[in-house]
Amino acid sequence: MNRRRLVEWLAIAGLAGAGGLSLAQPARVYRIGMLRPTVPPDPGDVLGRLFESSLRELGYDVGKNLLIEARYAHGEIARLPALARELEQARVDLIFAVGRASVEAARSVAPSLPTVFYGNFDAVASGVVADLAKPGGNATGVLIASEGTLAGKRLQLLLEAMPRVRRVALLAPDDLVGFRLQAQEIAKAATQLGVELTEVVVRGNDYERAFASIVAARAEALFVGAHQFAFRDRKRIIELTARHRLPATYEWPEQAEDGGFMAYGTSLHESYRSIARYIDRILKGASPGDLPVVQPTQFQLVINRSTARALGLAIPQPVLLRADRIIE
Repeated sequence: MNRRRLVEWLAIAGLAGAGGLSLAQPARVYRIGMLRPTVPPDPGDVLGRLFESSLRELGYDVGKNLLIEARYAHGEIARLPALARELEQARVDLIFAVGRASVEAARSVAPSLPTVFYGNFDAVASGVVADLAKPGGNATGVLIASEGTLAGKRLQLLLEAMPRVRRVALLAPDDLVGFRLQAQEIAKAATQLGVELTEVVVRGNDYERAFASIVAARAEALFVGAHQFAFRDRKRIIELTARHRLPATYEWPEQAEDGGFMAYGTSLHESYRSIARYIDRILKGASPGDLPVVQPTQFQLVINRSTARALGLAIPQPVLLRADRIIE
C-alpha cells in the first residue's frame, strides 16, 4: 500500500463506528427564553450587547447555534405568568429571568424549565431558592448584593460625599413589589442617618413629572433605585439630574461612567459573565439546584469628578481616597 492510499484508509477508518461509516452530526441549536418586566430595549442596548457578548465568549453565536426568545411585560407585572407560558410553549431549553417577579412567574408557570435569574432581592426569603449555597430546585442565578441590597451603604456614601444634605429623594419604579426590600432598607438607613426621605415613583416613562415632584419636595440629592428601569433609562435620568442640578447616587459603575455623580456596586460586565457561565453549564447538563447562587464579593465606588465640578461640589478628600475609580 503506497503512502497516499494509507492516508486515505486511515481517514476512512477514523470516521467508521461500530455500525460502519458515520456522518458528522449537525451542531445543536439551543433556545433560551428571556423574561423581563421592562419594555423592549432600544436597538444596540448595552445590556443586550453584554448578554450576547458574554455568551459569545463561551462559543455561542446568537442566530446560529443559539436562539433567544425574548418576552417583555412593558412594566405590567401581571403579564409575566402569561409570557412565561409562551416561553414554555416555544420549547425553550431554559429561561433567563430578570428580577424577582420574573423568576417567580417562571417557577410558578413552568417549574420543569431550568431558570437562571438576575436581580436585587433576597432569594431565600422570597422562596426562590432553599439555600444560596445549594439552591436545591430548578433555579439559580446571580444576585446584585450578598444580603438584602446595597441601599444603606449607598446612602451613607452619598452623605459622606455631601455631609450637609438633609433631604433626599428616592427615584423608584412602579414595580414596587420587586422593589420593596430595597425601599425598606433605604428608609431604615435614612432614619438612622437623620435625613428626610421622599419616595417618588416613575409612572411608565413620565420622568418629567417625577422630577417635578422631586423639585417640589426640595430634595438636595437623589437616590436612584437599583432596578432595570434605572439602567435602561440612565441617560434620561442623568440628563434630568444635570438640568435640575441634583447630585445622584447609582448602583452600577457604568452609570457613573455615563455622567452620573457617583455609584457603588458591582460591575454589570462581570455579572453578565457569571450569568453566561451558568447558562452554558446548564445547557451542557448541569442541574441548577447544584449551582450556588452567585453573590458579589467586590464592590466599586466610582465618582465622576467632572459631574461634581459641573454641580459646583467639592468632594471631601477622605471620600476621594476611598474611591476605586475617579472619572475626570
